[in-house]
Amino acid sequence: MTDFLKQWGEAAYTTTGFFWMALWAFILGYIISSMIQIFVTEKKMQKTMGENEGKSVLLGTFFGFISSSCSFSALAGTKSIFKKGASFVSSIAFLLASTNLVIELGIIISIFLGWQFVVGEYVGGILLIGISWILIRLINPKKLIEKARKNLENEDDDEMDGSKDWKKQIKNEDSWARVAKKYKMEWQMVWKDVTVGFTVAGITAAFVPDSFFQTLFINSGQGNTDFTFLEILEHIVVGPVAAFLTFIGSMGNIPLAALLFGKGVSFAGVMAFIFSDLVVFPVLRINAKYYGWKMSLFITFLLFTALIGTALALHYGFDLLNMLPDSSQVKIQDSEFFKIDYTFFLNVAFLIISAYLVYLGFFKKKDVEHSMSEMAPKSPLLEKILKYAAFICYIWLAGGLIVKFLVN
Repeated sequence: MTDFLKQWGEAAYTTTGFFWMALWAFILGYIISSMIQIFVTEKKMQKTMGENEGKSVLLGTFFGFISSSCSFSALAGTKSIFKKGASFVSSIAFLLASTNLVIELGIIISIFLGWQFVVGEYVGGILLIGISWILIRLINPKKLIEKARKNLENEDDDEMDGSKDWKKQIKNEDSWARVAKKYKMEWQMVWKDVTVGFTVAGITAAFVPDSFFQTLFINSGQGNTDFTFLEILEHIVVGPVAAFLTFIGSMGNIPLAALLFGKGVSFAGVMAFIFSDLVVFPVLRINAKYYGWKMSLFITFLLFTALIGTALALHYGFDLLNMLPDSSQVKIQDSEFFKIDYTFFLNVAFLIISAYLVYLGFFKKKDVEHSMSEMAPKSPLLEKILKYAAFICYIWLAGGLIVKFLVN
């Protein structure tokens, strides 16, 4: 019983420490994302996308890069530009870029995993787009694309007016109220995923033995970095399976990715885990609701195939350049999470900025709610499960912290 209480306390402390490390990055990332989504509308994006395939893919990648990292928001944005006439391949480029090339995800990865994974994330995002582009050209699913467009014909548009000059909007306090509301919506979309993800990472770090990871990921652990091709391939395939079982978005999964790498999972396997947020079942269901099941399954096949190719290319490319990261650089359990350092001051500064945005959102509500762009429809059952799971996590964390500081 004593051992359990000690592990419970460590799990809760690790979770809160993880979140404290990442708090300023979340706030910064979502402020940037919210500003871009208000001042650069989907209508403006679509207008600049020409018929030229190469140009449209580059533009889709760029607009995805400056968009939101939330998978659900990315799915809605992708559907919107596809419905307005963007090509299928540029829409896929937008989807992949908006979940893999975004600024806030890179910041979180740098905190938990180091610069090699940041490079892997951005280079990998470009590779995912390139491989998907090649596969689409080879398969050429014209009938699926036509049918997907027909499925979207009867939907109503609900979009902010994009005719105003962003330079004028940026000086308007109402525009910043819209940014504040968007910022609030970003947190509303991810708080459950982040809560559950960080809690799972803490529990896993404290309770799950290394032998479990060595069984799940063949030949991992014990400081091993020399993997055979088949072992790396197994890690790449199992990575998405682990992501599927957690049902957590990419931002919430980063601490768990750090945990996997610290336990000896290969670089390729961890990158595959990070890239897997678009091949999980909730995303499959949403795409089916938008485009039909055949197109949804095709998108999943396309992204999973691209994911395997990308993870392999990254692993062997980094190995060739002598850039493979060392798992010892990842410190999962650090007794000094809350020391007075740059993280403390950054968190205080960004909490003050966040408080100002909350103030703006509450006192400048006029005509803001209607102007918000749509979000992807989430599964009510999954949302309810995640919501209750998040509240259970809060109870778990409160109990664990009490045990750590007041009982032990």
